[in-house]
Amino acid sequence: MVRWPWWAQVAAVYVAARLVSACIFMSAALHQGFNPWFPAKPDYWNFINIWDARWYESVMTGGYPNELPVDAAGNVQENTWAFYPLFPTLGRMLSAATGMSPAAALILIAMLAGLAASLVVYLLFRTKAAHWPALWGAAFFSTFPVSPVLQVPYAESLNLLLLAAALLLVVRRHYLWAIPVVLAMCLSRPTGVPFAATLGLLFLFRAGEAWLEARNRGPGTNGLAAKGRSVHGGNELWSLAGLTAVTGAGALAWPAIAWAATGDIAAYTKTETVWRGHDLVPFKPWFDTGVLLFGPVLGLVAPFVFVAVFGLLMASPPVRQLGPELRLWCVCYMGYLVVFLHPQTSTFRMLLPLFPLALAAALVSRSRAYRGAVITMFVLLQIVWVVWLWAWAQLPGGGDYPP
Repeated sequence: MVRWPWWAQVAAVYVAARLVSACIFMSAALHQGFNPWFPAKPDYWNFINIWDARWYESVMTGGYPNELPVDAAGNVQENTWAFYPLFPTLGRMLSAATGMSPAAALILIAMLAGLAASLVVYLLFRTKAAHWPALWGAAFFSTFPVSPVLQVPYAESLNLLLLAAALLLVVRRHYLWAIPVVLAMCLSRPTGVPFAATLGLLFLFRAGEAWLEARNRGPGTNGLAAKGRSVHGGNELWSLAGLTAVTGAGALAWPAIAWAATGDIAAYTKTETVWRGHDLVPFKPWFDTGVLLFGPVLGLVAPFVFVAVFGLLMASPPVRQLGPELRLWCVCYMGYLVVFLHPQTSTFRMLLPLFPLALAAALVSRSRAYRGAVITMFVLLQIVWVVWLWAWAQLPGGGDYPP
């Protein structure tokens, strides 16, 4: 394997990781009892076609409602507007072209997108590290505790492919080439807002660098460029500004489409919050969850402690090696989660876009024992995730925790 080309090594690691996850799924399926979708002990293909996979299939077959469904009290009910259109649209196109069933089309797209994402993730990591740390980082990405979701009919794998490609283009300063990738990403999952924030802060950072370089330039010196740092020129700054503006518009595209289709300006937000059981109030769910888990005093402190710990992580030497683009993305995405997310069991899945930290984890130590231990721990936690959250077991109050 050492002599294989890089893409073969990355693909081999990813495929091996997915086979391990498939074994975990199949083992858990043997113990699956009564559930809302299939008889007990379903086969592998039925077992991975549950939860949100059923919603994406509903989008493929029925599209989106022109009116938001409501109950007798006028409360909006669960509906397909919560699920972004790119993934089911590609599934519909593949199904129409090949005659595949909707479920099979979505599974194939998810699996191919996950494989492609691992390759692009490696290329992104190679901009910051040598081959072996980048390969280990890709291995951490492929075996992350919630990585089994990359082989089920969810939009995560497609979104991560587009996100990694967009970050790679931004790191390489191909800002205009990133525009179509970012627009597609904004229609795959709700990552447009934090990406627009990342680009906005990056623009300010790069503009500040250019200003300092111009200010410090003097006879016989080239300012920051003399220190080995390539400062953005005017064209690059304008291209970055354009990408930032387009991304901001793209982030609002899906809520705007839902508004245009239903006539309700808050159609998307109302649909998203149905699963929460209450309206969207920024920050508040984190404090509510903190109080629920740690009590009325420590619970109010817990979100601040979490933010402080994450800040220390971002300041650590391995994370600093990621460079400003990837660090800004991690900070903005976590900030987005803190502001808008309702923390629950599905939060673990929401952490996948923080995949650049996989490279930082690989840079912590060159020890094979350390890196092997991380892989082992991740695989064991995959078992926990699949058995605890993916497999369905009715709670005393009805329903189950979502994965």
